Amino acid sequence: MNQLLGGQIGLDDFIFVHRKGQTKEVEINKTDDALGLTITDNGAGYAFIKRIKEGSLIDRLSNFIQVGDHVEKINGQNMVGCRHFEVARALKNIPKGSIFTLRLVEPLRAGFSHIGPRAGPGGSGKKSYGSGKETLRLRSKGPATVEEAPDDVVNTAVEKINSLLETYMGINDSELATRIWEQGHKINNPADFAIAVEESDLEAFGFSEDFIFDLWGAIKDAKDGRLKKDDEDTLF
Repeated sequence: MNQLLGGQIGLDDFIFVHRKGQTKEVEINKTDDALGLTITDNGAGYAFIKRIKEGSLIDRLSNFIQVGDHVEKINGQNMVGCRHFEVARALKNIPKGSIFTLRLVEPLRAGFSHIGPRAGPGGSGKKSYGSGKETLRLRSKGPATVEEAPDDVVNTAVEKINSLLETYMGINDSELATRIWEQGHKINNPADFAIAVEESDLEAFGFSEDFIFDLWGAIKDAKDGRLKKDDEDTLF
């Protein structure tokens, strides 16, 4: 869903739909500073758990909290209508040592396990996939188009920026990462980048000065060829 909303879904990708299932409430003792969650959203006011870090506090509650769960409430506060960064911020601001309650909605897990790839033309059974190097670009206005995928420099930069977003904010948003790259890749110094962020719609995210500096470092490293595409993502 994150790739779909970011216009980055590939022709070999499958699309899954979150259908509301069972509602559950989990009481959590925040014994660690980091919960080990990555939050994403569908752009329509519903935030979901995208990733759970292995060995983290939430991972130890995997019998109750799972990837795909919709975060409906935190300590009774309704999170429907909030963006993923707002939900992540609310979780991050809970003091260490506090006990809080998460109200989650599981996705309905049924109905798609038997579906396989569609046969090629003429019913030959041959997979009718694309090359995997194109992007289906969905727009709010105008028709969808198939475009060549961004070059490696852009992909590498977006991956690194997204990794920083996960580390600092607990969110995963390739569209936001791409927006940050587009804002900064033509700028030549961190001071001008900070001003550009402050004067753009990115200002709404409330990035700290240190985080903006780290974002600039990722952009500069990508432009100078110092980033490797296989750098590992990290979570907060």
